[in-house]
Amino acid sequence: MASEFRTLSNAEITQLKQQGCSCPDWTNIKVAQSFDPGRVMSTHFSGKVEIGELKGTVTFHGGLEKPASISRATIHNCKIGNNVYINNVNTYIANYIIEDNVVIDNVDLLAVEQESSFGNGTEAVVVNEAGGREIPIYDHLSAHTAYVIAFYRHMPKLIENLQKMIAAYTKSVTSSMGLLAKDARLTNCRIIKNVKVGPATVIEGASRLENGSINSCPEAPVYIGPGVFAEDFIICSGSKISDGAIISKCFIGQSTELGKQYSAENSVFFANCGGFHGEACSIFAGPYTVTHHKSTLLIAGLFSFLNAGSGTNQSNHMYKLGPVHQGVVERGSKTASDSYMLWPAKVGAFTVVMGRHYRNSDTSDLPFSYLIEHEDESILVPGVNLRSVGTVRDARKWPKRDKRKDPRKLDYINFKLLSPYTIQKMLNGCKLLANLKSTSGATSDYYTYHSCKIKSSSLDLGIKLYQTGIDKFLGNCLIKRLQDRQFKSIDELRVALLPETDTGTGKWIDLAGLFAPEESIQKMLGDIESGSINTLEQVTEVFKSVHDNYPIYEWAWAASVLQQQLGKNIDKITADDIIKLVTKWKEAVLELDHRLYADAQKEFIDTAQTGYGIDGDEQTKHGDFAKVRGVFEKDGFVSEIEKHIAEKTKLGDEIISRMEKLR
Repeated sequence: MASEFRTLSNAEITQLKQQGCSCPDWTNIKVAQSFDPGRVMSTHFSGKVEIGELKGTVTFHGGLEKPASISRATIHNCKIGNNVYINNVNTYIANYIIEDNVVIDNVDLLAVEQESSFGNGTEAVVVNEAGGREIPIYDHLSAHTAYVIAFYRHMPKLIENLQKMIAAYTKSVTSSMGLLAKDARLTNCRIIKNVKVGPATVIEGASRLENGSINSCPEAPVYIGPGVFAEDFIICSGSKISDGAIISKCFIGQSTELGKQYSAENSVFFANCGGFHGEACSIFAGPYTVTHHKSTLLIAGLFSFLNAGSGTNQSNHMYKLGPVHQGVVERGSKTASDSYMLWPAKVGAFTVVMGRHYRNSDTSDLPFSYLIEHEDESILVPGVNLRSVGTVRDARKWPKRDKRKDPRKLDYINFKLLSPYTIQKMLNGCKLLANLKSTSGATSDYYTYHSCKIKSSSLDLGIKLYQTGIDKFLGNCLIKRLQDRQFKSIDELRVALLPETDTGTGKWIDLAGLFAPEESIQKMLGDIESGSINTLEQVTEVFKSVHDNYPIYEWAWAASVLQQQLGKNIDKITADDIIKLVTKWKEAVLELDHRLYADAQKEFIDTAQTGYGIDGDEQTKHGDFAKVRGVFEKDGFVSEIEKHIAEKTKLGDEIISRMEKLR
């Protein structure tokens, strides 16, 4: 933006009039010192207007260059920066700060009406469609802050104070002037009202944008594409909304994509979500919630790291008191094609849901399960998803698919498959399944738990798989603690095993992507209630600290469990104890890896090759399959498993060897 402005000279006013320009009071028009009136044509000005330098050219698709200029527009009460291109504004531009290098080409209307908070403070009615969990969205909302606001309604003072903080922020950004920040481009759009547009934003062919903020940045531009309708929204950096998407009262997190006629209302989406073809209503979509199918509806639920299959649906309405029911699908779950769940229900982490489920189940203490419909019954197979290559593949792909390039990341995401959060559920699951067996009798064919049936054989396998997962995780933590460290005595070993903190030894929670010891979050919530924490920046700093300290808290939790299992404190642990634990870890790693290996092998058996070699014989089929899919022995994932087995075996043997010297 130019720093010094002057009034127009009489000669400049005369030239502008000759070029088809008009203004009721030319003294209200201020221009940069080097203003070139030859670049302003057929434009009507009113109110107070500032115009910067108009020099150089602007490049369009295909390499076409046009001079920076203003033409065929009506401009009211605007501040216009340097080297802008404004052309063919069909109605008018009113009350906007237009920064340097902005392009506005063929736009119907761009205006701010009275004062606006640009979407900040809009309440999204999430999770419970009937209300009660409203989240007031704002520019820097994180998944974790939103989680607290939505799910801690039993702490009214906490919610009141958070709402006051958000209201204060909303007031601070409320203005009668909109913003088109540097390098933004608006082309072929219709109506844009009360919208704040961040740097490097590209808006092409949008139909209507009203009351929102587009928080783009040069490192992670936002793209708004053809046919988009959006009202009462916040869109974060790196996001892409296109192809006729319709959003209303929504927060769109960093690097989220919504398109192909996707519709969403009263919903919040956080980092790296994807929505195409289907619809969302009153959902809390934590990081990596993805749906690609036209017939898929997500409604009135909490989701994260979800892959929703085609035809996925839920019901939150019992036709009595309205749509008051809600569901929770914990992180990492998948829904198969045509799956259905009747809310209220709660689905455990990393569960695969298949079929239609009409009973209100709760499988939160039985993660990594299959929930299957059979003859109108919900059949639960605990723990079997631990041996699925798909589960491991998902855990590995999520960090690789983190598209966020903004230097400031709003969500603190922990991608770990095994963590204190999931392992505590496995520990609970082992006890739960054992109790079911003892109370119902070891000879029972089926066991019933929260409206689900569990086969006797599935129950036994579930206990075994959970124990294997527990042994692997605890061993992972122990190995990490001992790796690359030499000990001259057992006392040195014990010192190395001492946790740096007592925080983390209790219950863990998942705040929509952030694993945290419950006690650390409860302390923060208490500080918000008391007023010790009174800004949104302080809240964010606590979440960042919890995320950064995860390794320390993780070891505190693992060490506590190991001491319980050994029946002794760390200062009494012996080298033989470590050898025993590492041996169990090796067995667990090999057990799970071999199960993954066998699961991967199913992708290459003869039935998997059906449809290949379409016009040939068996030999042609195998050859075609090999060219398209490759061969099992050379598959990248299979090679990783084989390498993992070799590396972990060697690592375990090396640590056992070191421990033997301390006996």
